[in-house]
Amino acid sequence: MASALNARKDGAGGRVDPWLLTATLFLAGFGLIMVLSSSGIMAERIYGDTYYFFKRQLMFTGAGILAMIACIQIPRRAIYSLTYVWVGLAIVLLALCVSPLGASVNGASRWVRIGSVNIQPLEYAKVALVLYLAYFFARKQDLVQTFSVGFLPPFLVTGFLCGLLLLQPDFGGAVVMCGLLFFMCLVGGTRFSYLFISLIFAGGAGWLLISSSPYRFKRWTAFLDPFASAQNEGYQLVQSLYAFGSGKLFGIGIGAGQRKLFFLPEAHNDFIMAVVGEELGFVGMSLFFLLVGFFLYRAFRIAMRLEDLQDRFTAFGVTCVLALGMILNLAVVLGTVPPKGVAMPFISYGGSSLTVSFICAGLLLNLSRRVKA
Repeated sequence: MASALNARKDGAGGRVDPWLLTATLFLAGFGLIMVLSSSGIMAERIYGDTYYFFKRQLMFTGAGILAMIACIQIPRRAIYSLTYVWVGLAIVLLALCVSPLGASVNGASRWVRIGSVNIQPLEYAKVALVLYLAYFFARKQDLVQTFSVGFLPPFLVTGFLCGLLLLQPDFGGAVVMCGLLFFMCLVGGTRFSYLFISLIFAGGAGWLLISSSPYRFKRWTAFLDPFASAQNEGYQLVQSLYAFGSGKLFGIGIGAGQRKLFFLPEAHNDFIMAVVGEELGFVGMSLFFLLVGFFLYRAFRIAMRLEDLQDRFTAFGVTCVLALGMILNLAVVLGTVPPKGVAMPFISYGGSSLTVSFICAGLLLNLSRRVKA
C-alpha cells in the first residue's frame, strides 16, 4: 500500500502527508471500536447477530479505504475535468430520493436503495458542491466580486441542490450545504456585503420553515428546554446528556455503557459520541478532541500551503465537509444546537458518511503531494 500511496502522478513530486494518513486510520479504527461497543445489543435484538452492524461497518471501512486509495491515485486534473459530471450525478441522486425509487425512513425520503445498502445522496452532494465551487472560484477570480458572476451562479447551483433536499424533506442537510457555500464564498472572494445580506435572508427563510412546520418547531422548543419534554421531543437529547454525565472523569469502560441499552435511540449512528462520553469519560473525550484537532490542523495546513488556486479551494472545501460534520455532530449531542441527523465522520455507523469521509481524506492526501517542502 505504501508504494501505491506514494506513487508520483499528475506532476506531484512529494509523498502523501503521513500524519494526516495516520490520523485518518486512527479515527476509522476508533469508529469501528465504538460501533462494536454501541450496536451489539440492538443488533442482537433486531437481527439475532451481535456483530451485524460491526460487520457491515467493517465492510464499509474496506470500501472507504479503497475509495481513498483511488482518490489518491487518480490525477487531480482528471477529477477536476469531471466537475459538472459530479454535480449532475448529485442532482440525479437527490432527485431519485423523492421518486418512487427513493427509500423512506421515519417519514423522510433521504436514501436510494441499491441492493441491501441505502445510499444517502446528501453525503456525495457535499463533495460535488465543493468541487464545483472550487472550480468556479479558481476560474472567476477576476469577476468574483461582481453580482452577476461572483454571486448568482454559486448561489443558484447551491439553491437548486437545497431545493431538492427540502423536498425529501431534509432541512438540516440544506443548512449544511448553505454552510459550505458560505465558507467557500468567504475564501473565494465574494463581496462580504452580498454574504451578509444573504445571511439575513437565509435566517428569515430558515425561521419561516421552522415556524411553519409543527415537527420542526417542536424540535426547536425541545432543544431550548429538553427536560420540559423529556419523554417526547426532548427524549433523545436528555438521554445523551445523561450519558455524558454518567461518564464523569474516566468513563465506565468500553462496552459497559447503559444508555445504549435501548435508552438512547440511534446510539451507533448520530448519537454515538454520547456513548463515547459515557464509556470513556472526560479524559477519553478530550483525547478524541485532540485527535480531531490534529486531523483538521493537518488538513487546513495542506490547504494553506498549496500554490494552485483550485487545489487550495478544493482542499479547504473538503476539509470543511469533515469539519462541519464533526462540529455539528458534537454540538447536537451536547445540546448546543437543535437536533439534526448529522453523522460523526469516520465514527458513526453508515456507509455513505464513512465512504465520503475517506473520499475527502483521499483528496486531501492526493493534494498533499503537491505541498512544497
